[in-house]
Amino acid sequence: MTTLDLVVRSIDDSVPGVRSLTLAHADGAVLPSFTPGSHIVVECGAVANAYSLTGDSLQPTQYEISVLEQPDGAGGSRWIHALAVGDPVSVLPPRSAFAPILRARRHLLIAAGIGVTPMVSHLRSAKQWGREVDVMYLHKPGRGAHLGDIEALTDGARIFTQRSDFLGALPITLASQPFGAHLYVCGPSTFIDDVVAAAVEHGWPSSRIHFERFGVGALDPGEPFLVRLANSGSSIEVDSGVSLLEALEAHGHEVPNLCRQGVCGECRLTVSAGDVEHRDMYLTDADKAAGDAIMACVSRAAAGELELKL
Repeated sequence: MTTLDLVVRSIDDSVPGVRSLTLAHADGAVLPSFTPGSHIVVECGAVANAYSLTGDSLQPTQYEISVLEQPDGAGGSRWIHALAVGDPVSVLPPRSAFAPILRARRHLLIAAGIGVTPMVSHLRSAKQWGREVDVMYLHKPGRGAHLGDIEALTDGARIFTQRSDFLGALPITLASQPFGAHLYVCGPSTFIDDVVAAAVEHGWPSSRIHFERFGVGALDPGEPFLVRLANSGSSIEVDSGVSLLEALEAHGHEVPNLCRQGVCGECRLTVSAGDVEHRDMYLTDADKAAGDAIMACVSRAAAGELELKL
């Protein structure tokens, strides 16, 4: 995949702990358009992380992202929080696994903390195309990101700074949506789990519930499984809490990789037999339905055994 070599045009640190960057070509050339809800993968020194795009999606001349500083993380956010205007930044082109469903009667956007970022581009799309939208956003006092954007893009947003108030309003909101509404959730893993559980309890079918998680820390350790390597005839046990990529590397197999979060596409391997539990945000729905590819850094066998063309 072609890398885009960009520069930092501007930096906004007005929200404590959150840095908003504007990235652009040095010559101001138009960047690839993207679907609302898309992310880019930013090469942050020795690591690579995915960050949601919050700006205009049609023929953009700049990409905008907002990054929460995580002092105990792998280093990507610290790298971004050390950037200065004019610094070079390399990114992979936009991809989306969290696009709005065009046929939805209403879009219910529920976010917590920095999980608001993909919702901003959803809101831009809804306003542009006149789609019905409802927003619930929970954040810590004084640490709400993109509040100005939300206010400018919709008058149907409810902002919460207390979890108890949010949880009190959530059941009523879920129960009052019209038939054909779709729910989109983004935020910390426990927040997503709580909202999805509440939606299921209120009768929402899984086909109308969409959520986005970034990072392997948001995934459960998974069940152990056996992987057979078709070319060599050997087999490897992949333990719970160990990725397929890590298991292959431990047995001397070199697999190209970059993000180790299921977003960049570098560690794609060909599956010749077995069912895959897809956990990535790179493969398309058609790719996943075909069943012949796996992102080794996050995805696993769905039924105890896989065979790879390796």
